[in-house]
Amino acid sequence: MANQMVKDAVNKLKKADIRITPQRYAILEYLIDNHSHPTADEIYKSLEERFPNMSVATVYNNLRLFTKIGFVKEMAYGDASSRFDFTSTRHYHAICESCGKIVDVFYPGLEDVEAAAETLTGFKIKEHRMELYGICPDCQAK
Repeated sequence: MANQMVKDAVNKLKKADIRITPQRYAILEYLIDNHSHPTADEIYKSLEERFPNMSVATVYNNLRLFTKIGFVKEMAYGDASSRFDFTSTRHYHAICESCGKIVDVFYPGLEDVEAAAETLTGFKIKEHRMELYGICPDCQAK
């Protein structure tokens, strides 16, 4: 499954005439394999041994590119570093207020929320995000 997601993303990059560098491939693969919603620094630290000449700026630039193309979402939370999420399906996030862990929540019942919001407000809604805050099972057990 993850392997197919990497292939699909690479094909999308090729169709957009974007060169597939080893670093670009590794960043993409890391995002797909790790559902931890990593920061750019976390991605950099995990790949720096494989790519000692790669800079944090390279990671940021590729994440911006992936975000622009549309298969990575940047999740900005106030002053904290942005986290990046590979998205193949619309989903939401449950966030632990204690340790900061972020878990994907797939809830198809919210797909019509934009249309409902448009009807209620008159706004032309472009997108939405939902976050749920609480304490994760690991932190509850402490």
